[in-house]
Amino acid sequence: MTMRTSYLNLLLFLMGFIPTHVYAGDSIKGVTLYTPYTKIAVPPGESIDYSIDVINKSGAVKNETISVLGMPRGWSYEMKSGGWSINQLSVLPDDKKNFSLKVDVPLKVNKGTYHFIVSANGLRQLPLAVTVSEQGTYQTEFTTNQYNMEGNAEATFTFNATLKNRTAEKQLYALMAEMPRGWNIAFKPNYKEATSVQVEPNATENITIDINPPANIKAGTYRIPVRAANSSTSADLGLEVVIKGSCKMELTTPKGLLSADITAGDTKRIQLEVKNTGSINLNEVQLTANQPVDWGVTFDPQKIPTLRAGETAQVIATVKASKKALPGDYVTRIEAKTPETSSSAEFRISVKTPMIWGWLGILIIAGALGGVYYLFRKYGRR
Repeated sequence: MTMRTSYLNLLLFLMGFIPTHVYAGDSIKGVTLYTPYTKIAVPPGESIDYSIDVINKSGAVKNETISVLGMPRGWSYEMKSGGWSINQLSVLPDDKKNFSLKVDVPLKVNKGTYHFIVSANGLRQLPLAVTVSEQGTYQTEFTTNQYNMEGNAEATFTFNATLKNRTAEKQLYALMAEMPRGWNIAFKPNYKEATSVQVEPNATENITIDINPPANIKAGTYRIPVRAANSSTSADLGLEVVIKGSCKMELTTPKGLLSADITAGDTKRIQLEVKNTGSINLNEVQLTANQPVDWGVTFDPQKIPTLRAGETAQVIATVKASKKALPGDYVTRIEAKTPETSSSAEFRISVKTPMIWGWLGILIIAGALGGVYYLFRKYGRR
């Protein structure tokens, strides 16, 4: 180094400036900050986790004070290493230490690119940039993947919704809906029925919504406005239920009589009526019976191919009683069913003693009386 250069360096030192080639061998030589992701894009309310290395390529131990400069207003951050919050790291020669920097982007933030710097001892700097991909808001979101469902009037329409609190405070939401007359709704946060739900800041809550239409609802499309609200924020969810029609059926007899008499071993024909009391056609109506042991029940017809809405089909049930059936009352349950609906009726069938046994009893009694009369006439005068 020349004398002239030495004087120049001394002058710069006295003025508060140190040329870079002068401190090439001092305590900051070889210290580098590194992270692979120096510019990323996130939505409002997101948390960014940076993994940053402090690399020491010098021959001395470096104690580096870590700081963050120029953090945008309203943003927050935290630095940790080894599970501890830190602001200084000591790095061995030819070694590196890692720390994490968590940056929380606020919910209420303008769309754009924001810059800040991670610094070691105020000399080594790592510029970082974050692009906020959309305009931030202070609001609540109420969404579902399926807004429309279709079924019959007996169905339960279950919607799976998500309530997101995109505010900076914990919110308690009241859950409500504008239901047509006769309809019922149940809100189930975490599968438990409730009328309100509490959601942490920038968190979501899954809510199941069960909707039941009235029994005699007409076919058509019905809108169900749903709302989650409190005094400071709210969100609406528009659901739609399409009713195809009601599936209803009634099994009875022409006179409504559900009892009959039968003799053991004999058969009894019972006239049945299967009525379609719903608003849509029923297909493949199957008839079955649950009868006492050793009894039999057959149907004519066994199956009704199509039963139109409002129509009635006639069916003959032939009941055969067991030959060993004792006198008394027996119950036979007859059911008409389709995959959509069913109807059943219980018939009380009384088993009577055959007439021949009645006449035989009368003859035995008469014979006994005649024998007594004969004995009385023959020996009564002695």
